[in-house]
Amino acid sequence: MQKIEAIIKPFKIDDVKEALHAIGVQGMTATEVKGFGRQKGHTEVYRGAEYVVDFLPKVKLEIVVSNDKAEEALTAISTAADTGKIGDGKIFVTALEDVVRIRTGERGEEAI
Repeated sequence: MQKIEAIIKPFKIDDVKEALHAIGVQGMTATEVKGFGRQKGHTEVYRGAEYVVDFLPKVKLEIVVSNDKAEEALTAISTAADTGKIGDGKIFVTALEDVVRIRTGERGEEAI
């Protein structure tokens, strides 16, 4: 099993959700986060004072998929989240040892 964490622009969440649903991914967790990478934030003016906004709003998606579905999920996320501009985000993939569904006690891929 693989855990996929994707940091994307907030307005792309519906596109990514639809793309994952189309390939059979049934669940995901979305968290509103703030961060920056090469984008490094931007400058804004508020009531005449200029200040730097270092952390930009993003959405962090977490999904767990079987090994054979991981590449398909990566492609779906990267295609749906791509705007072609800086700040589109990143995808992190880690191997997952085990998953337990609390309600039923199912383990492994059956619990996904």
